[in-house]
Amino acid sequence: MVVDDEPGILRFVRTILDLAGYDVITTTSGEESLQLAQSQPVDIIILDILMQPLSGFDVLEKLRTFSKVPVIVFTAQREIAEAALKEGADGYIEKPFRPEQLTRKIQDVLDKQAATGTT
Repeated sequence: MVVDDEPGILRFVRTILDLAGYDVITTTSGEESLQLAQSQPVDIIILDILMQPLSGFDVLEKLRTFSKVPVIVFTAQREIAEAALKEGADGYIEKPFRPEQLTRKIQDVLDKQAATGTT
Protein backbone atom coordinates (compact mmCIF):
# COMPACT_ATOMS: atom_id res chain seq x y z
CA MET A 1 0.00 0.00 0.00
CA VAL A 2 1.19 3.51 -0.81
CA VAL A 3 -0.11 6.46 1.22
CA ASP A 4 0.56 10.03 0.12
CA ASP A 5 -1.69 13.08 0.01
CA GLU A 6 -0.24 14.14 -3.35
CA PRO A 7 -1.98 12.29 -6.24
CA GLY A 8 0.99 12.89 -8.57
CA ILE A 9 3.37 11.12 -6.18
CA LEU A 10 0.88 8.24 -5.86
CA ARG A 11 0.72 7.83 -9.66
CA PHE A 12 4.51 7.91 -9.92
CA VAL A 13 5.04 5.34 -7.16
CA ARG A 14 2.20 3.12 -8.43
CA THR A 15 3.81 3.05 -11.88
CA ILE A 16 7.21 2.12 -10.42
CA LEU A 17 5.74 -0.67 -8.32
CA ASP A 18 3.41 -1.96 -11.06
CA LEU A 19 6.41 -2.26 -13.39
CA ALA A 20 8.33 -4.09 -10.65
CA GLY A 21 5.52 -6.65 -10.39
CA TYR A 22 3.88 -5.54 -7.14
CA ASP A 23 0.12 -5.40 -6.57
CA VAL A 24 -0.49 -1.86 -5.37
CA ILE A 25 -3.21 -0.22 -3.30
CA THR A 26 -3.05 3.58 -3.04
CA THR A 27 -4.79 6.18 -0.94
CA THR A 28 -4.39 9.88 -0.24
CA SER A 29 -5.94 9.50 3.22
CA GLY A 30 -4.20 8.41 6.41
CA GLU A 31 -7.54 7.37 7.90
CA GLU A 32 -8.40 5.27 4.85
CA SER A 33 -4.97 3.63 4.97
CA LEU A 34 -5.72 2.40 8.48
CA GLN A 35 -9.08 1.02 7.38
CA LEU A 36 -7.48 -0.74 4.42
CA ALA A 37 -4.71 -2.20 6.58
CA GLN A 38 -7.36 -3.69 8.87
CA SER A 39 -9.62 -5.01 6.12
CA GLN A 40 -7.18 -6.62 3.69
CA PRO A 41 -3.77 -8.26 3.78
CA VAL A 42 -0.94 -5.81 3.12
CA ASP A 43 2.70 -6.89 2.85
CA ILE A 44 4.25 -3.44 3.22
CA ILE A 45 3.19 0.19 3.51
CA ILE A 46 4.98 3.11 1.87
CA LEU A 47 3.92 6.11 3.94
CA ASP A 48 4.36 9.85 3.48
CA ILE A 49 4.87 11.64 6.78
CA LEU A 50 3.74 15.19 6.02
CA MET A 51 0.02 14.72 5.34
CA GLN A 52 -3.13 16.39 6.60
CA PRO A 53 -5.30 15.98 8.57
CA LEU A 54 -3.79 12.71 9.81
CA SER A 55 0.01 12.79 9.58
CA GLY A 56 2.18 9.80 8.79
CA PHE A 57 3.27 9.82 12.45
CA ASP A 58 -0.40 9.52 13.47
CA VAL A 59 -0.95 6.68 10.99
CA LEU A 60 2.16 4.86 12.21
CA GLU A 61 1.15 5.19 15.86
CA LYS A 62 -2.39 3.87 15.22
CA LEU A 63 -1.17 1.16 12.86
CA ARG A 64 1.22 -0.22 15.47
CA THR A 65 -1.72 -0.84 17.84
CA PHE A 66 -2.97 -3.63 15.57
CA SER A 67 -0.28 -4.53 13.02
CA LYS A 68 3.42 -5.19 12.60
CA VAL A 69 3.29 -4.74 8.81
CA PRO A 70 6.57 -3.21 7.63
CA VAL A 71 6.41 0.52 6.97
CA ILE A 72 8.79 2.54 4.83
CA VAL A 73 8.34 6.27 5.23
CA PHE A 74 9.25 8.75 2.59
CA THR A 75 9.89 12.41 3.12
CA ALA A 76 12.18 15.16 1.91
CA GLN A 77 13.48 15.74 5.44
CA ARG A 78 15.95 13.24 6.89
CA GLU A 79 15.28 14.36 10.49
CA ILE A 80 11.61 13.49 10.08
CA ALA A 81 12.47 10.09 8.62
CA GLU A 82 14.82 9.34 11.49
CA ALA A 83 12.11 10.32 13.99
CA ALA A 84 9.71 7.94 12.20
CA LEU A 85 12.22 5.10 12.64
CA LYS A 86 12.16 5.75 16.38
CA GLU A 87 8.35 5.60 16.26
CA GLY A 88 8.28 2.15 14.65
CA ALA A 89 8.95 2.59 10.93
CA ASP A 90 11.08 -0.13 9.35
CA GLY A 91 12.92 2.04 6.87
CA TYR A 92 12.86 5.30 4.98
CA ILE A 93 13.64 6.77 1.63
CA GLU A 94 14.32 10.42 0.99
CA LYS A 95 12.40 12.37 -1.65
CA PRO A 96 13.30 12.81 -4.40
CA PHE A 97 14.28 9.24 -5.16
CA ARG A 98 15.01 7.12 -8.20
CA PRO A 99 12.71 4.18 -8.98
CA GLU A 100 15.43 1.61 -8.31
CA GLN A 101 16.08 3.12 -4.87
CA LEU A 102 12.46 2.55 -3.91
CA THR A 103 12.26 -1.02 -5.19
CA ARG A 104 15.60 -1.87 -3.55
CA LYS A 105 14.43 -0.45 -0.20
CA ILE A 106 11.17 -2.40 -0.39
CA GLN A 107 13.02 -5.64 -1.14
CA ASP A 108 15.53 -4.99 1.66
CA VAL A 109 12.77 -4.45 4.23
CA LEU A 110 10.80 -7.50 3.04
CA ASP A 111 13.96 -9.64 3.09
CA LYS A 112 14.76 -8.49 6.62
CA GLN A 113 11.20 -9.30 7.72
CA ALA A 114 11.42 -12.77 6.17
CA ALA A 115 14.79 -13.42 7.84
CA THR A 116 13.51 -12.45 11.29
CA GLY A 117 10.18 -14.19 10.85
CA THR A 118 8.12 -11.18 11.94
CA THR A 119 4.77 -10.33 10.41
